[in-house]
Amino acid sequence: MIRQTKAFHLAILALLIAIVILQSIVPFLGYIPVGPVNITIIQITVIIAAVLLGPTDGAIIGLVWGILSWIRAFVAPTSPVQTLVFTNPLISVVPRVLVGFLAGYLFWGLMRAHWKQTWALALTGGCGAALNTLLVVGLIALFYHTPAVAQAYGAGNPDLLSKVLMTLVVTNGLPELILSALVVPLVTTPLLKWFRR
Repeated sequence: MIRQTKAFHLAILALLIAIVILQSIVPFLGYIPVGPVNITIIQITVIIAAVLLGPTDGAIIGLVWGILSWIRAFVAPTSPVQTLVFTNPLISVVPRVLVGFLAGYLFWGLMRAHWKQTWALALTGGCGAALNTLLVVGLIALFYHTPAVAQAYGAGNPDLLSKVLMTLVVTNGLPELILSALVVPLVTTPLLKWFRR
Protein backbone atom coordinates (compact mmCIF):
# COMPACT_ATOMS: atom_id res chain seq x y z
CA MET A 1 0.00 0.00 0.00
CA ILE A 2 1.22 3.51 -0.80
CA ARG A 3 1.09 5.97 2.09
CA GLN A 4 -0.82 9.14 1.23
CA THR A 5 -3.00 11.66 3.06
CA LYS A 6 -6.35 10.39 4.29
CA ALA A 7 -8.23 12.76 1.95
CA PHE A 8 -6.27 11.50 -1.07
CA HIS A 9 -6.84 7.90 -0.02
CA LEU A 10 -10.59 8.44 0.35
CA ALA A 11 -10.75 10.24 -3.01
CA ILE A 12 -9.06 7.30 -4.78
CA LEU A 13 -11.32 4.82 -2.95
CA ALA A 14 -14.43 6.80 -4.01
CA LEU A 15 -13.18 6.99 -7.61
CA LEU A 16 -12.60 3.24 -7.79
CA ILE A 17 -16.02 2.55 -6.25
CA ALA A 18 -17.58 4.82 -8.89
CA ILE A 19 -15.75 2.89 -11.64
CA VAL A 20 -17.06 -0.43 -10.27
CA ILE A 21 -20.61 0.97 -10.13
CA LEU A 22 -20.29 2.16 -13.73
CA GLN A 23 -18.90 -1.22 -14.84
CA SER A 24 -21.79 -2.99 -13.09
CA ILE A 25 -24.46 -0.85 -14.72
CA VAL A 26 -23.22 -0.16 -18.26
CA PRO A 27 -23.25 -3.21 -20.57
CA PHE A 28 -19.84 -4.43 -21.81
CA LEU A 29 -17.86 -2.26 -19.34
CA GLY A 30 -17.79 -4.91 -16.64
CA TYR A 31 -19.46 -7.99 -18.08
CA ILE A 32 -19.37 -9.33 -21.61
CA PRO A 33 -22.44 -11.57 -22.16
CA VAL A 34 -21.62 -14.84 -23.92
CA GLY A 35 -24.63 -17.16 -24.12
CA PRO A 36 -25.97 -18.02 -20.65
CA VAL A 37 -22.89 -16.62 -18.86
CA ASN A 38 -20.85 -13.43 -18.66
CA ILE A 39 -17.10 -12.97 -19.09
CA THR A 40 -16.24 -10.75 -16.14
CA ILE A 41 -13.73 -7.90 -16.29
CA ILE A 42 -14.71 -5.98 -13.12
CA GLN A 43 -12.22 -8.04 -11.13
CA ILE A 44 -9.44 -6.03 -12.80
CA THR A 45 -10.66 -2.84 -11.08
CA VAL A 46 -10.96 -4.65 -7.74
CA ILE A 47 -7.44 -6.10 -8.04
CA ILE A 48 -5.98 -2.71 -8.98
CA ALA A 49 -7.74 -1.19 -5.96
CA ALA A 50 -6.30 -3.89 -3.68
CA VAL A 51 -2.78 -3.23 -4.99
CA LEU A 52 -3.04 0.56 -4.69
CA LEU A 53 -4.98 0.85 -1.43
CA GLY A 54 -4.39 -2.45 0.35
CA PRO A 55 -6.42 -5.55 1.24
CA THR A 56 -9.07 -3.82 3.38
CA ASP A 57 -10.02 -1.30 0.71
CA GLY A 58 -9.75 -4.03 -1.93
CA ALA A 59 -12.32 -5.99 0.10
CA ILE A 60 -14.56 -2.89 0.36
CA ILE A 61 -14.52 -2.42 -3.42
CA GLY A 62 -15.08 -6.16 -3.86
CA LEU A 63 -18.07 -5.84 -1.50
CA VAL A 64 -19.53 -3.03 -3.64
CA TRP A 65 -19.11 -5.24 -6.72
CA GLY A 66 -20.70 -8.20 -4.94
CA ILE A 67 -23.70 -6.22 -3.70
CA LEU A 68 -24.25 -4.80 -7.18
CA SER A 69 -24.03 -8.34 -8.66
CA TRP A 70 -26.59 -9.50 -6.10
CA ILE A 71 -28.98 -6.59 -6.84
CA ARG A 72 -28.53 -7.05 -10.60
CA ALA A 73 -29.61 -10.69 -10.29
CA PHE A 74 -32.98 -9.49 -8.95
CA VAL A 75 -33.66 -6.37 -11.01
CA ALA A 76 -31.80 -6.76 -14.32
CA PRO A 77 -30.60 -10.33 -14.90
CA THR A 78 -28.95 -10.96 -18.24
CA SER A 79 -29.59 -14.70 -18.13
CA PRO A 80 -31.69 -17.29 -16.23
CA VAL A 81 -28.50 -18.36 -14.43
CA GLN A 82 -28.26 -14.99 -12.68
CA THR A 83 -31.79 -15.26 -11.29
CA LEU A 84 -31.27 -18.84 -10.15
CA VAL A 85 -27.77 -18.54 -8.71
CA PHE A 86 -26.58 -14.96 -8.10
CA THR A 87 -29.50 -14.09 -5.83
CA ASN A 88 -27.53 -16.08 -3.23
CA PRO A 89 -25.00 -13.69 -1.61
CA LEU A 90 -22.64 -16.60 -0.91
CA ILE A 91 -22.08 -16.72 -4.68
CA SER A 92 -22.59 -13.10 -5.72
CA VAL A 93 -20.89 -11.31 -2.79
CA VAL A 94 -18.42 -13.49 -0.86
CA PRO A 95 -16.07 -14.37 -3.78
CA ARG A 96 -15.86 -10.70 -4.80
CA VAL A 97 -14.88 -9.60 -1.29
CA LEU A 98 -12.24 -12.32 -1.10
CA VAL A 99 -10.78 -11.30 -4.49
CA GLY A 100 -10.08 -7.78 -3.22
CA PHE A 101 -8.86 -8.90 0.18
CA LEU A 102 -6.56 -11.69 -0.95
CA ALA A 103 -5.19 -9.82 -3.99
CA GLY A 104 -3.96 -7.06 -1.67
CA TYR A 105 -2.17 -9.52 0.60
CA LEU A 106 -0.74 -11.48 -2.32
CA PHE A 107 0.81 -8.35 -3.85
CA TRP A 108 2.24 -7.28 -0.49
CA GLY A 109 3.69 -10.76 0.05
CA LEU A 110 5.27 -10.92 -3.40
CA MET A 111 6.85 -7.48 -3.00
CA ARG A 112 8.21 -8.43 0.44
CA ALA A 113 9.65 -11.56 -1.17
CA HIS A 114 11.49 -9.20 -3.58
CA TRP A 115 9.62 -10.15 -6.72
CA LYS A 116 9.99 -7.79 -9.64
CA GLN A 117 6.97 -5.46 -9.51
CA THR A 118 5.73 -6.31 -13.03
CA TRP A 119 5.72 -10.04 -12.30
CA ALA A 120 4.10 -9.49 -8.90
CA LEU A 121 1.33 -7.45 -10.55
CA ALA A 122 0.82 -10.03 -13.32
CA LEU A 123 0.60 -12.91 -10.83
CA THR A 124 -1.73 -10.92 -8.56
CA GLY A 125 -3.97 -10.12 -11.54
CA GLY A 126 -4.07 -13.71 -12.75
CA CYS A 127 -4.61 -15.20 -9.30
CA GLY A 128 -7.36 -12.68 -8.48
CA ALA A 129 -9.27 -13.56 -11.64
CA ALA A 130 -8.75 -17.30 -11.08
CA LEU A 131 -9.92 -17.00 -7.47
CA ASN A 132 -13.15 -15.31 -8.56
CA THR A 133 -13.86 -17.94 -11.22
CA LEU A 134 -13.02 -20.93 -9.02
CA LEU A 135 -15.01 -19.66 -6.03
CA VAL A 136 -18.11 -18.80 -8.07
CA VAL A 137 -18.06 -22.03 -10.09
CA GLY A 138 -17.16 -24.12 -7.04
CA LEU A 139 -19.99 -22.66 -4.97
CA ILE A 140 -22.47 -23.16 -7.82
CA ALA A 141 -21.40 -26.82 -8.05
CA LEU A 142 -21.72 -27.16 -4.26
CA PHE A 143 -25.09 -25.47 -3.72
CA TYR A 144 -26.89 -25.68 -7.06
CA HIS A 145 -26.61 -29.22 -8.37
CA THR A 146 -30.27 -28.97 -9.45
CA PRO A 147 -32.28 -29.63 -12.63
CA ALA A 148 -33.25 -25.93 -12.97
CA VAL A 149 -29.63 -24.72 -12.91
CA ALA A 150 -28.53 -27.56 -15.18
CA GLN A 151 -31.22 -26.50 -17.68
CA ALA A 152 -30.16 -22.83 -17.43
CA TYR A 153 -26.59 -23.82 -18.28
CA GLY A 154 -27.80 -26.04 -21.11
CA ALA A 155 -26.58 -29.20 -19.39
CA GLY A 156 -29.92 -31.01 -19.66
CA ASN A 157 -29.60 -32.78 -16.32
CA PRO A 158 -27.68 -32.28 -13.06
CA ASP A 159 -25.27 -35.15 -13.82
CA LEU A 160 -23.80 -33.13 -16.72
CA LEU A 161 -23.66 -29.85 -14.78
CA SER A 162 -20.18 -30.50 -13.37
CA LYS A 163 -18.80 -31.00 -16.89
CA VAL A 164 -20.44 -27.77 -18.07
CA LEU A 165 -19.03 -25.87 -15.08
CA MET A 166 -15.55 -27.26 -15.74
CA THR A 167 -15.88 -26.13 -19.35
CA LEU A 168 -16.77 -22.64 -18.08
CA VAL A 169 -13.60 -22.58 -15.99
CA VAL A 170 -11.64 -23.03 -19.23
CA THR A 171 -13.74 -20.98 -21.67
CA ASN A 172 -14.48 -18.07 -19.31
CA GLY A 173 -11.97 -18.38 -16.51
CA LEU A 174 -8.89 -18.71 -18.70
CA PRO A 175 -9.57 -15.57 -20.79
CA GLU A 176 -10.38 -13.64 -17.58
CA LEU A 177 -7.11 -14.84 -16.02
CA ILE A 178 -5.01 -13.90 -19.07
CA LEU A 179 -6.70 -10.52 -19.45
CA SER A 180 -6.22 -9.69 -15.76
CA ALA A 181 -2.59 -10.81 -15.80
CA LEU A 182 -1.92 -8.51 -18.77
CA VAL A 183 -4.02 -5.47 -17.85
CA VAL A 184 -3.24 -5.21 -14.11
CA PRO A 185 0.51 -4.52 -14.68
CA LEU A 186 -0.18 -2.20 -17.63
CA VAL A 187 -2.60 -0.02 -15.66
CA THR A 188 -1.13 -0.29 -12.17
CA THR A 189 2.56 0.32 -12.94
CA PRO A 190 2.08 3.99 -13.96
CA LEU A 191 -0.43 4.49 -11.14
CA LEU A 192 2.10 3.22 -8.58
CA LYS A 193 4.71 5.63 -9.96
CA TRP A 194 2.22 8.48 -9.68
CA PHE A 195 1.27 7.46 -6.12
CA ARG A 196 4.93 7.43 -5.07
CA ARG A 197 5.62 11.03 -6.14
